[in-house]
Amino acid sequence: MFKKFFFNVVKRFRHSAAPGWIVLCIDFVLFTVAFIVAEAFAIRSVAGLTIESLLFKYIITAGVTLLLFLAMKPYRNIIRHMGLNDIFRVLIVCALPILIFGSINFFNNKLDVIDGDYLLSYRAIAMLYSILAVLMLLARFTLLYIYNQYFKRSRPICNVVIYGAGAAGVIANNALKQDLHQEFRVVAFIDDDKTKVNQQLDSVPVMRARDVLNPKFVKAKDVTQIIIAIPTIRLMHKQAITNRALDLGLTVKAVPHISLWMNGTFTSTQIQDIKIEDLLEREPIKIDNINVIREVLDKTILVTGAAGSIGSEICRQLLQYKPKQIVMLDQAESPLYDLQFELKNNEPYKKYVDSMAFVIANVKDYSRMEEVFEQYRPNLVYHAAAYKHVPFMEENPYEAVYVNVFGSKNVADLAIKYGAEKFVMVSTDKAVNPTNVMGATKRMAEIYIQSRSTERTHFVTTRFGNVLGSNGSVIPLFKKQLAAGGPLTVTHKDIIRYFMTIPEACNLVLEAGAMGQGGDIFVFDMGKPVKIYDLAKKMIQLSGLKGIEIKEIGLRPGEKLYEELLATKENNIPTYHPKILRAEVRKYKLEDIDREYGELQDILYTLDDRQIVAKMKSIVPEFISNNSVYCELDKKAEK
Repeated sequence: MFKKFFFNVVKRFRHSAAPGWIVLCIDFVLFTVAFIVAEAFAIRSVAGLTIESLLFKYIITAGVTLLLFLAMKPYRNIIRHMGLNDIFRVLIVCALPILIFGSINFFNNKLDVIDGDYLLSYRAIAMLYSILAVLMLLARFTLLYIYNQYFKRSRPICNVVIYGAGAAGVIANNALKQDLHQEFRVVAFIDDDKTKVNQQLDSVPVMRARDVLNPKFVKAKDVTQIIIAIPTIRLMHKQAITNRALDLGLTVKAVPHISLWMNGTFTSTQIQDIKIEDLLEREPIKIDNINVIREVLDKTILVTGAAGSIGSEICRQLLQYKPKQIVMLDQAESPLYDLQFELKNNEPYKKYVDSMAFVIANVKDYSRMEEVFEQYRPNLVYHAAAYKHVPFMEENPYEAVYVNVFGSKNVADLAIKYGAEKFVMVSTDKAVNPTNVMGATKRMAEIYIQSRSTERTHFVTTRFGNVLGSNGSVIPLFKKQLAAGGPLTVTHKDIIRYFMTIPEACNLVLEAGAMGQGGDIFVFDMGKPVKIYDLAKKMIQLSGLKGIEIKEIGLRPGEKLYEELLATKENNIPTYHPKILRAEVRKYKLEDIDREYGELQDILYTLDDRQIVAKMKSIVPEFISNNSVYCELDKKAEK
């Protein structure tokens, strides 16, 4: 009968805290037990005690204790999440009455205010509240033990290793114990601190990484998961741990920085999955903020393609340098609306709302763009508007040339006409030795812009590879395919790409823009190239899904295996920033460019894709098509 009642009570409160009044009642019952025990021992040394005096003592001590309970509220603590602070509070609640009644006894002995027969002896006071503290803590630990034991019966077991035997590791360990849905058994802590190795933490051994992250240990202990509990760990170290763990078939998670904990507390649900972006990310770069501030402060800035991945991040970063106004221009209505909503409603951007302007326009529309320049008169232009999807542009050369080449020409010409101080263009590694229409159009835009620098308007080009998380990049595609149950598709098993985070790329764009003096093409240090096939394997491992295959579908039209940042005839020169190099590129005569681009514009009106691409190849001789219908044009040129 009692057992059934007990389990019904546990079920009632298993997902919520027991009401405080119940805990308070239990604590008060424990006080009564402690009082009886303490007086039973104390009465042996005190003669002449009566029922009335005992009752008086009980009423006085019970009243003071109840007031302290109500003031300190030890009954409000959630027992299943009990920690050191909760234990300390119980001890304080039991220590204060000793001080209170001890002081009363002391002054009463001096002043003889109360009849001594009714005083609590020092021995009785100390015994009463010492017993009460023990009983309260014992009751709480007993309930905690019963609670955990009851739920262990139905929870699946997961053997875990925690990397980090510091404060975050201890907190992670405690959080895992409180998980309601799964029983986590921490079989080892790993730490790089030699003084901690061979010690124990919560009865769990602290070991070296090499002794744990090996097939023998993982198999012997049936480890399935590792949690990195060093929030300030260096990025390269974190990546090395993750790669090693993935090779062993472990699921990898991490404890976030304390600033990301909800309400300053931490639970097992806040342990984060390691994402593929974490494995591709590099150590944060350092930029010379003074240069950028000098370039941007109190200036009017136009950002084209402002709703895109790069353009929107450029806007976010520029706002923090306090420009006079940022004109955010894009032809995509919905994404621009989303950006407007974000910046006007979220910190830290909304405080700059008076310096924001949002414009719907297409860079290929000269009249509309001139209206924008006439109205805002920008001092600086960051040109990020462009078509970028290789297969689409291979099928639509007319649109690619119209936007990427002549749209860029429109913005550049208007920057000169309206006296902009600097024009910074966002280019791509696909412009180097292009094998597709998109890359060739970006190279043609580079050529035009490089030739247009004047004493008043300086033109700067920045060139980099893929960015993590950009719209249409391979990682979002893989995530969608994983969500659908696979397979993950790669165009070729040996294809490689460079990757950079969006904030890092935009940081370098601002820094390169500030250092450029006109006619410069800057290339960014993209780090080590990444094999897309290996990237797909890592994403499958991180997902924890089984049986997901990787399917090779063949190179897309215009796609090449290896991207480059410098053309064959280009060299690079270091700058003061280790991540930014200046490319020494071929110079073009202004009159030749004007003639060639004029002829291309005439051909554009014919809407003949083959003629358009043929003219592009004559302007950019290194444009050799790959896996494309336009490969025939290269064969004819060879003959």
